[in-house]
Amino acid sequence: MAFRSREKSGRPEIAAVVLAAGRSTRMGAFKPLLPFGAATVLDHVVGRLRIAGITQIRVVVGHNAEDMRAAVARLGVAAVLNPDLDRGMFSSVQVGIAALPHEVAGCLMLPVDVPLLRAATLGRVLDAAAATGAAIVHPTFRGVRGHPPFLCASLFETIGRCDPCGSLRDLLEAHEAARPAAVREVAVFDRGCLRDMDYPADYRRLVAALARHRAPDPEECDAMLDAAAAGDTVRAHGRAVAALAETLAERLAAAGVRIDVDLVRAGALLHDIAKGRRRHAEVGAAMVRAFGFPEVARVVARHMEIAFDGETLDEAAVVHLADKLVTGERRVGLAERFAPALARFRDDPEALAAARRRLATAEAILDAVVLRLGGGRRGFPASAPVSFVHRPSHGSAR
Repeated sequence: MAFRSREKSGRPEIAAVVLAAGRSTRMGAFKPLLPFGAATVLDHVVGRLRIAGITQIRVVVGHNAEDMRAAVARLGVAAVLNPDLDRGMFSSVQVGIAALPHEVAGCLMLPVDVPLLRAATLGRVLDAAAATGAAIVHPTFRGVRGHPPFLCASLFETIGRCDPCGSLRDLLEAHEAARPAAVREVAVFDRGCLRDMDYPADYRRLVAALARHRAPDPEECDAMLDAAAAGDTVRAHGRAVAALAETLAERLAAAGVRIDVDLVRAGALLHDIAKGRRRHAEVGAAMVRAFGFPEVARVVARHMEIAFDGETLDEAAVVHLADKLVTGERRVGLAERFAPALARFRDDPEALAAARRRLATAEAILDAVVLRLGGGRRGFPASAPVSFVHRPSHGSAR
């Protein structure tokens, strides 16, 4: 089915149905209204949808309907009552779809208990739906299908005719078996699409993960490296740089420097994602930005060249320094790291000046780190907090 385009933007309007009618019996508490970050699970889910540009949002309510109606009204979206919630989730799917405006081209179908989705993930599903015209689009994380699927409006009538006690999964699988070309998958870099919360332990894990959700975790970084077809050498170097950068960041944070250790780790793991391409820092930053992580992209962009004021130690500065203290998987001193470049460019004044400039920048960042951690400017003793950065080790940084 071809999408019906919105008059102004030319982009098809896609709605979202949030399934929140269940009794939450396994959780032992009502999931949609549980605290999540600064608000509730429901608030967070609706907020992610809005950031992704979705304005037509329907929240299907059932159990605890009056409290849910009030919560939904406060968010400025529409509540739809499922009076037969005990028939199962598919009955809520039907109620939600029946309440959508006729003009929408399709919808995302999202259970409220999958709250740890990034807006960028939703955006990738929307973009894939618009680009392909597929009837169904599944987001996948490392090859595993997750939430939320996109359903084209051409499916709505069929869904409405089905037995309410049926299963959306069975219907979608049957459609795929009959028309495999109508179903697409889009890779996302978000473990949250696979993480629901049925039990209290699940909820606690997602709350803990939310507090560190600003940056991708190592598995999400691996998924991006997969998408970029990064080789084993790039990955091994990234892990070595990340081990050193993370240690530096943790010690700086303990010394009172405001720094996001998770962002440092992600930037280090991904800094060479485009290695082998011309202007690889710039290209890598563009890739990471397109994957949905603009803050990490800024770190990646500055790992080769960075303007350092001699004082401000941020995530990019730490990754920049750690990269200059690792050759392959081996930690080295700055003199050893830069010696080959200085020798190679000795007959090229412009390139030699650039290499010397990068060395001077790395030395300035190192001096600032040592100063913040209480060491001397040069030749600090073995007991100094970051003395390991001058002591090359033999073998992996791990």
